[in-house]
Amino acid sequence: MSVEAERLALETIDGVVLDAEAAVPPSPWAAAVVCHPHPLYGGDMRNNVVDALVRALSETGVAAVRFDFRGVGRSGGEHGEGETERLDVVAAIDAAAPLAGEGPVLLAGYSFGAAVALSVADARIDGWFLVAPPLALPRSTPLIASTDHRPKLIQAPDHDQFTPPAAMEEAVAGWAATTIEVVPMADHFMAGATGVVGERAAAFIKTLAVR
Repeated sequence: MSVEAERLALETIDGVVLDAEAAVPPSPWAAAVVCHPHPLYGGDMRNNVVDALVRALSETGVAAVRFDFRGVGRSGGEHGEGETERLDVVAAIDAAAPLAGEGPVLLAGYSFGAAVALSVADARIDGWFLVAPPLALPRSTPLIASTDHRPKLIQAPDHDQFTPPAAMEEAVAGWAATTIEVVPMADHFMAGATGVVGERAAAFIKTLAVR
């Protein structure tokens, strides 16, 4: 059953107002924030992978918040190369966490959004679900979640053009509480594979509820 979304305006700690929406099922038992891919390459909260994650999570009873990063669509501000976007994620967690009740809060992201999610270690997060994070590419923002002992589940597309599974294994060697799952027959853009990662996200947040 599809869940109708409600439009939100999120304000970051540095005063930027973000366009967002929340898909809140009746009596949600958990909550999630979903971060979109790179805005300089057309990424926004309507991305197909973001759609699939929000749909799968909300249909499982999870309140799912998505938003446009600063400088995207109706959101204010300017693109910050992943640095100031961390404040955007925290504002989304501010909106999502009260919807979880006593249940877990999941931070999810795709590509650039996954990398930004890994740079946020807010105490309210119970786990990270990361689709095709471009970990083999150089970046300036530290991936501080790499040393965090809360669970992280990475979805590595079989034919990812930026960080294929072997490179992903190398990139996360030594990370705490990190698991990689290969997405078969998929490349970085996830055509035909969005349903798989949606199902895996819904299954993963259920494991967080019993920790």
